[in-house]
Amino acid sequence: MTSLKEFADTLPDYAKDLRLNVSSLLNDQILGDNRKYGLLLACAHGTGYRPLVAAVEAEVEGKIDSAYANAARAAAAIMAMNNVYYRFVHLASNPVYGTLPAKLRMNVIGAPGIDKADFELFSLAVSAQNGCGMCIDSHERILTQHNVGSEVIQAAARVAAVLKAVATVHATL
Repeated sequence: MTSLKEFADTLPDYAKDLRLNVSSLLNDQILGDNRKYGLLLACAHGTGYRPLVAAVEAEVEGKIDSAYANAARAAAAIMAMNNVYYRFVHLASNPVYGTLPAKLRMNVIGAPGIDKADFELFSLAVSAQNGCGMCIDSHERILTQHNVGSEVIQAAARVAAVLKAVATVHATL
């Protein structure tokens, strides 16, 4: 399996900044390993781009335990659904949709199997990738309640941005 750095090294010269940003993410000291590798995994899955998912799965192997890896995958899965639904609620002109129950199972949000703040951080990052402002605000509010600082939240958004860009560029090759 290819590591994330090796995968990024296959990007063309016009995407050199993305290669450098991947290196910066891998060397991050703000997040701690569980958050860093969980975010990389959640955001890779959030892109839906299989070659990137495989590279990140190889990268995180042995660096986080199975509970964190599964929670990161779960965050990407549940946000794939929630971001569409709540973006619809937010963008629809008819306010009635905001008053109706979602009727969507989201049990993993209440019991992610890892620290709640970490799961919320993963969910926020995937929500950023998917462009759901309502979800971003909701997750950011919970993170603030858990005393997660703005630098950590920004770092999560950076992971989301870089991995989305890497997937987008690599898919064109």
